Amino acid sequence: MNDVIDIWDKPEAKEVFLITGWRQWADAGSISSGLPQYLIKQSGAYKIGEIRSDGFYLFQIPATHDLVRPPIQFEKGFPKSLETPRNELYYAGDEERGIIFFTGDEPHMNPERYVSSYLDVAESLNVKRIVGFGGVYGELPYAKERMLSCIYSLPELRGEMEGLSVNLSDYHGGASIGSYICRRAGERGLEYVGLYAFVPTYDFSKAAQIGNVIRIENDYMAWLGAMRRVNYMLKTRFDLADLESKSERLVSELDAKLDELDGLAPQLDVHDYMSRLGEQFDEVTFDPLDEVWEEEFKRLFDEGDSD
Repeated sequence: MNDVIDIWDKPEAKEVFLITGWRQWADAGSISSGLPQYLIKQSGAYKIGEIRSDGFYLFQIPATHDLVRPPIQFEKGFPKSLETPRNELYYAGDEERGIIFFTGDEPHMNPERYVSSYLDVAESLNVKRIVGFGGVYGELPYAKERMLSCIYSLPELRGEMEGLSVNLSDYHGGASIGSYICRRAGERGLEYVGLYAFVPTYDFSKAAQIGNVIRIENDYMAWLGAMRRVNYMLKTRFDLADLESKSERLVSELDAKLDELDGLAPQLDVHDYMSRLGEQFDEVTFDPLDEVWEEEFKRLFDEGDSD
């Protein structure tokens, strides 16, 4: 086993999947850092291992003060807490199917060693497919379903991904940790699927009295859209009722926030701006029930033919 990997409880399920996210650059709406943590709590998953942080993180960058320094908290002179980078593995499941959750910090250096260690973990735990999350901000209507972009590690996955109502990414630019892993996973013949949500943000810098930007820190609508696809893709049964409720509350809170903003800065004509965004936006709804019903009808007819 790789010398930075420490696994003390190996799942024995017949099928194992890995759901993963990072505290990282591509984390709009906290979909990468927040959603896996939410799923860990919801599923009652327990910790089974970690990738040690040795050699992957900087302590400081000259002239940047505390940009990458680990936060520490003292209380009456005593160091009460020190937040260091963590890369942890959790597990929930039974003898048939299991889900490993990975939550980590995007590395500052030695990316090849980090990615190799991560993929070594997936191989050693017999993971059938890895699903990673990421998010990017954009000017989008907040009350409509989020657009999702998709990357995948093996060419034969394309047809399946096209059935998930996602945009297949044509991105060119700096690599996130998920896109880096996607490439290296394919070279090992491993299945990796990355789901990237587009999260609403609005720049109102013209109105100095209200600040510069409104953005959604925890975009539960993006989390919900991603998890609907995960449930369908992996045949998992994560209960999404709570995310549906959180999404409804999010829309209500943003309605109130924009009403308040309209009162503070009527010259912005916020509601007209949102209306124009909605008119320009092509909402894509993912409804796998159509295919489920189609498969069920086919099964019933097949059974009828056999009688």
